Amino acid sequence: MDGLNWTRPNWRCETDFAPSEPAETLIYDDEVRAETDHLYQQVRDVILPDEWPAHAPLIAAINRLKKEKGAVILAHNYMTPEIFNCVGDLSGDSLALARMAAEVEQDTIIQAGVHFMAETAKIMSPEKTVLIPDMKAGCSLAESITAADVRAIRAKYPDYPIITYVNTSAAVKAEVDVCCTSSNAVQVTEWAAKEWGSDTVILIPDEFLAKNVAANTDVRILTWKGSCEVHERFTADDVEALREGHPGVIVLTHPESPEEVVKAADFAGSTAAMAKFVQDQKPEKVVLLTECSMSDNVAVKNPGVKFVRPCNLCPHMKRITLENIFDALRYNQHEVVVDGDVAERARIAIQRMLDLPKPDKPAQFERDRAPVPVALV
Repeated sequence: MDGLNWTRPNWRCETDFAPSEPAETLIYDDEVRAETDHLYQQVRDVILPDEWPAHAPLIAAINRLKKEKGAVILAHNYMTPEIFNCVGDLSGDSLALARMAAEVEQDTIIQAGVHFMAETAKIMSPEKTVLIPDMKAGCSLAESITAADVRAIRAKYPDYPIITYVNTSAAVKAEVDVCCTSSNAVQVTEWAAKEWGSDTVILIPDEFLAKNVAANTDVRILTWKGSCEVHERFTADDVEALREGHPGVIVLTHPESPEEVVKAADFAGSTAAMAKFVQDQKPEKVVLLTECSMSDNVAVKNPGVKFVRPCNLCPHMKRITLENIFDALRYNQHEVVVDGDVAERARIAIQRMLDLPKPDKPAQFERDRAPVPVALV
């Protein structure tokens, strides 16, 4: 287990729940070993040997049930490695998952992510059953703004297009003009400004994403006072401490982080962009300033890279477990339903984003451009 050469000095997670227990006993027997040994070979550098016997029976049971029930699991990059690599059928960042949700053929979608992602899947595949393993898997950023807030913004600024980050509820998406993700926020901002003939757009609800986008475009941006509880806690001092403690480390960060963190890092981009950076550049030593499981999942695909692991856990993502994925499949429980009128209007905003040309590569954020003032609406 030489690959497990890492520490988590910033591993922080506050939760108020305990994982569910399967109703029946699942045993790590020879049959399960035969079904899962090849999967362990993929994740052996990020899952300890002593942990695998607890995961493997559930993994085998989930993978059997998926086939029986015609289900597909969409796994976000922040899922733990046993979910992301061993039961997830399709995986990626928010933009990738939005595209996948519109294209999957299976009758049932299990969203291994948070609630707004499940709503997006339902909006894009209204005829399908969408399940989320835990209905309380929310998002601090999504909860920072409501549909009523957007209507008030529209009334105050009727001439400016409103863009919402995909990390929002279906009700919020239904009130805006177009959605974006961190992968395409600059592209969507410039498209909306041109489409509406405006020098200003409103980009909600993440103020840090808006500020980082503003530094990468000539379009004037107004934003909302929202943030991600995972990324907002990183500081420029964290970056300096990492460089002192790990000489030569390459620091990657996400545009939901404060501007001073983006400036202090070596690279800033979406989760897909960070994964591509590691894959293409193969740095000797790297740190991803984002959700903890992202590093585990990128490490699986890049065994020769040493990962330094200071990170922040998302307590909402961590509500999704093998146990409750198994229960969702067994009992067809926790179905996500979106009101028809809300879904129809939200679909327009999502589809406008999906209709834009796919970029050749995930967007990265230029760190050396001067900060641009961004006012709050």
